[in-house]
Amino acid sequence: MEYPRRNLTSWERFHIGIRKYALYDPEEGTTEDLIRDLVNQEIIDVEEKSGGTQLKLIVTLNNEGMTLFKPQRFGREYETPPNHFYFVDFERHNAEIAAYHLDRVLGFYRVPPTAGRIVNITHDLHRLANHKLAKTFFVSPAKNHCFHGTCSYYCDTTHAVCGSPDMLEGSFASFLPPEKLAPRKTWRNPWKRSYSKHRKATWEVYDDYCDDVRMNPLFKTGRRFLDIMDLTVFDFLIGNMDRHHYETFRDFGNNTFLLHLDHGRSFGKTKHDELSILAPIYQCCLIRRSTFMKLLGFYKGPIHLSDMMRKSMSTDRIAPVLLEPHLEALDRRVSIVLRTISDCLEHGNRIDRVIVDDGF
Repeated sequence: MEYPRRNLTSWERFHIGIRKYALYDPEEGTTEDLIRDLVNQEIIDVEEKSGGTQLKLIVTLNNEGMTLFKPQRFGREYETPPNHFYFVDFERHNAEIAAYHLDRVLGFYRVPPTAGRIVNITHDLHRLANHKLAKTFFVSPAKNHCFHGTCSYYCDTTHAVCGSPDMLEGSFASFLPPEKLAPRKTWRNPWKRSYSKHRKATWEVYDDYCDDVRMNPLFKTGRRFLDIMDLTVFDFLIGNMDRHHYETFRDFGNNTFLLHLDHGRSFGKTKHDELSILAPIYQCCLIRRSTFMKLLGFYKGPIHLSDMMRKSMSTDRIAPVLLEPHLEALDRRVSIVLRTISDCLEHGNRIDRVIVDDGF
């Protein structure tokens, strides 16, 4: 059935435009309209998202679009303390925005459109909050308006989110279609971390772990295994160690793209490159040809990944989304990925088995 697209909202056009191999087509212009609505549409309802470890709000806009709001907790210069484990790190609103732009620059189109927005805590949030959430709003001794919600971690007065005095930055991520209309399947990441201070994951112990993973029928045919390598490159570039699961749309079967979701714990360190994130690449010696060529182009220049990201993020309402040291880290990490592939080839692996074209 053909829908009269001119009568659809940006949310509806985004939802019906989801295809088997990508969330959206960048040439259609739907995402630009959606980003505009994320930033400008009036907020008409606010509720706290259940589950998860940190404060997130479900915000409904006046054209019935639903978004996930992550508030700013720290300034751009704040980095993960060296003694913090990745699974207790705070989430960053600007990391979600930067992840969307990186996904787009890399040509993956697997991250839901996300934009920065400045809200008024009193008018946009407190006024519309239900009784349970509203009870957590208060005015600090510095006369700033704050709230903390009721999540399982960091939802108390000590870890409250505060405005200045009532204006607050945050990321607005567009919702995917409802589960009943577009059900999704959650898959365990084969390279999931142990989330323990004392225990290592299997892949951290056995160098031949990839051989066992390859035996899984899910990875023997189709695009899934190469998509995991794409996801690995993406996570390494943003410094994301928190990829325990990934999702796909059930209606597309197993031979479809992986959704890239939840990047709040990314972009935490500018000087440290977490090489363990690259384990799937250096254990399997595998990368998609199109991804390799794109990284090679960024490495050779004249336009580097940092240049593309700087340009892409410049129009966001809360620009600059990332400080320059984070952009410099992206260029450095591109070189590290390419060097990892070079090491695979130097160890005698055939180039056509390392750099693979699957036609997608």
